[in-house]
Amino acid sequence: YIHINKISSKSYSSFLNLLSFCSLEVLTMAINVDAEYLKEIEKARRDLRALISCRNCAPIMLRLAWHDAGTYDAKKKTGGPNGSIRFKEELNRPYNKGLEKAVAFCEEVKCKHPRVSYADLYQLAGVVAVEVTGGPAIKFTPGRKDADCPDEGELPDANQGSLHLRSVFSRMGLSDRDIVALSGGHTLGRAHKERSDYEGPWTQDPLKFDNSYFVELKKGETPGLLQLKTDKALLCDPKFHFYVELYAKDEDVFLRDYAISHKKLSELGFTPPRKIPSAVAQQTIGITVAAAIVIFTICYEASKRSK
Repeated sequence: YIHINKISSKSYSSFLNLLSFCSLEVLTMAINVDAEYLKEIEKARRDLRALISCRNCAPIMLRLAWHDAGTYDAKKKTGGPNGSIRFKEELNRPYNKGLEKAVAFCEEVKCKHPRVSYADLYQLAGVVAVEVTGGPAIKFTPGRKDADCPDEGELPDANQGSLHLRSVFSRMGLSDRDIVALSGGHTLGRAHKERSDYEGPWTQDPLKFDNSYFVELKKGETPGLLQLKTDKALLCDPKFHFYVELYAKDEDVFLRDYAISHKKLSELGFTPPRKIPSAVAQQTIGITVAAAIVIFTICYEASKRSK
């Protein structure tokens, strides 16, 4: 019960502020990921699937997703999958050579679906790239916000060993299992000399997502196939080696673990938005808030008259 003789102007003001905040919170929640945004995400997914299949660009799209996310620092809470790789300063760094092509491909989709954030678009491109080449389905949660400036952050150096790999990935908050599972993504694509000083694919079929990376890694060096120092480090380190053996023997386990690790990478520093109320629920909340204001105002006016 409201005791009308005890309502002060300060209490009335505080109550209105609280209701305004609640109303604004509902509206803010609806801005990022509402039903219309989800529809745009699905349309973008279809367009990405068609584009990637038509142009055989799955490897570079996957690389784009990784490199945008790989700047994350778990301690500083900076970087991550936020679309910052679209900025020239970041895109022009040596380890991002060649990714301007992937950014341009994504821009074609962005033009059709301008509401979709770059951060969501780049990670969705990585998910689709894996799926269209026979890899696992990776659950995608939208809602990433775009950065407004380039990220800092070291990505793995192909000339380094296991200590370097652990240093870079642990900075992101990823485990040994994640390191090896994500390395298996090199089953797609090839290195290009003009981008990395290396040339060649890691597997016999660089447009098929399977466990071939680990099978080839166990065989040792094969003419025509690539094995970098970071690849060989997975064999030399006992903890990494365990997962190499496991994934080479059981493709289903690799695909399962890869999907888990890819999702983790794509959500570094990202807190998925709370469930958005339906249009009816939002309307109901609005009516409730308005009614509360009217009732409280009547009580407040009555309180003033009774004094």
